[in-house]
Amino acid sequence: MGLFDKLHKINDKYKGTKLAPLFNGFHTFLFTPNEVTRGGTHIKAADDLKRTMNTVIMSLVPCLIFGMFNAGYQHYLALGDIEAAEGFFSAAFWSWDNLVMGIIKVLPLVIVSYVVGLAIEFLFAVIKGHEIEEGYLVTGMLVPLIVPVDLPLWMLAVAVAFGVVIGKEVFGGTGMNILNPALTIRAFLFFAYPTWMSGDKVWVHGAVENAQQMAAGKNVDAISGETILGSLAQGHEVHYSISDMFFGFIPGSIGETSTLLIALAALLLIFSKIGSWRIMFSAIVGALVMGLIFNSVVDAGWITEGSKFYTLMSTEFWHHLLIGGFAFGIVFMATDPVTASQTNKGKWIYGFLIGFISILIRVFNPAYPEGVMLAILLMNVFAPTIDHYVVQGNVKKRMKRLKAKTA
Repeated sequence: MGLFDKLHKINDKYKGTKLAPLFNGFHTFLFTPNEVTRGGTHIKAADDLKRTMNTVIMSLVPCLIFGMFNAGYQHYLALGDIEAAEGFFSAAFWSWDNLVMGIIKVLPLVIVSYVVGLAIEFLFAVIKGHEIEEGYLVTGMLVPLIVPVDLPLWMLAVAVAFGVVIGKEVFGGTGMNILNPALTIRAFLFFAYPTWMSGDKVWVHGAVENAQQMAAGKNVDAISGETILGSLAQGHEVHYSISDMFFGFIPGSIGETSTLLIALAALLLIFSKIGSWRIMFSAIVGALVMGLIFNSVVDAGWITEGSKFYTLMSTEFWHHLLIGGFAFGIVFMATDPVTASQTNKGKWIYGFLIGFISILIRVFNPAYPEGVMLAILLMNVFAPTIDHYVVQGNVKKRMKRLKAKTA
């Protein structure tokens, strides 16, 4: 008897027991369901939840690989061991040394994210007696990509446990949560462990450790890895070129730096009809509008150089699309089909407000210049309200048409 036949028999053996969800989860991960609909009229489609999740994960893999290279690159660049990369295909960036360093730092984050998150998912499935839900397959990949490279693993484990239990399971599991689970995890990390999620010492591997050694009086190299948004919030000049911002040769969370790869992922999600182009496009429009408003305020002389918000306000409006986690947020977080608006008109409103509020928070909250996380979480809460008023508006229009016809 082959291995697969044994697995089938084990799965059949535990059907109807408390452990059925556990074995069924492994079974459906390896095999396609052997139960098919018979008779009657059905809508047949090749997509299901598993294929949808796999497509999103495939779109995230290039960002993960690039993030590994960038983690090593930023570390060795800060130490002065390598020269700055020149162009996307620069040998200084695509070095095996960079990749090895990146794998050593990033892979444990991925493993902890999946092990802790899936363990909790399996536990709740066994307790509640329902099937394993595939929702965490994407969340487990997103979480390591939106945190600093040196985040302690125990902090990540605590945050994942909080996000899965409080952010999703208490609401009923996948499809019932009102907040994006990955952003819930990041928000917990930011407010519970702020020194590990902000500042100029957390974005480059080794910077925190070196800072601690310097504080202890040891003679070590100072490593600074301040993000572009952090520099602008402090009123400093940015020394990165537009190409660096676009390609991703900048410090930041592991997967958020390369706008190019995020844009390619967006095209894949739009083409596969998994991500909403309405939300992505309207969020970009909202960000550009808010950026233009701030630029106009500076041009009108209402805010002068040296003022508290001048540097971020005077930043070219379209630069906001290339820096920080804005692009990553609107492509992979704002388009979450569970927590986003469901109506077409609602998606336009929902996306526009995310982009608009993101830039608003960036400028007026120097302590937390990256506003896309808070903007998406805020609009997650208001998404049902937006859809409610959109539906009610459609109902009223149809009632008016009906009255006009019967009059």
